[in-house]
Amino acid sequence: MAHAAPTAFRRQPHRQSAVTDHSARNALIRALLMGLVYGVWAAFIRRDTEGVDAGNVFYGILCGALFAGCMFGLNRVGPRLMREIHAAAYGAFAGIAVGYLHSLTGASVFTSTVIGLFSGVGVGAAAFYRYYTREP
Repeated sequence: MAHAAPTAFRRQPHRQSAVTDHSARNALIRALLMGLVYGVWAAFIRRDTEGVDAGNVFYGILCGALFAGCMFGLNRVGPRLMREIHAAAYGAFAGIAVGYLHSLTGASVFTSTVIGLFSGVGVGAAAFYRYYTREP
C-alpha cells in the first residue's frame, strides 16, 4: 500500500458566531478588570490622606466605568480601522488616561500633559509595531 495517497484532513465546520461571542466576552472581561484597577487607582489617589467616604467610592466607580466603556468600545471598533489610526487611538486613550491620573496628584497641567504625551507616544508606537508586524 505504499502507493496509496494519504487521506485528506477533515476540517470541522467553523462556527463564526461562537468565536465572535467568545471574543466579545473576553474583551468585556478585560475591559471590566482594567476599569476596576483604574477606578481603584483613581479613588486611591483622590483619597489623599483622609479616610474612605461615599464620594470617594462613587468617584472610583465612575472613573472605572468610563475607562472600561472607552476601552471596550476601542476593542470593538479598533480592528476595523487602519493600523495607523488604530495605534493612534490606543496611544491617545493611554495618554489621556495616564495624564488624568497624574493630574489627580495635584501636579501642574504642564507636567500632566507631558507625562500623558510621553505615555501616549510610547503606547502608540508599541501598538503600531504590533499591528504592523501582525498584518494579514
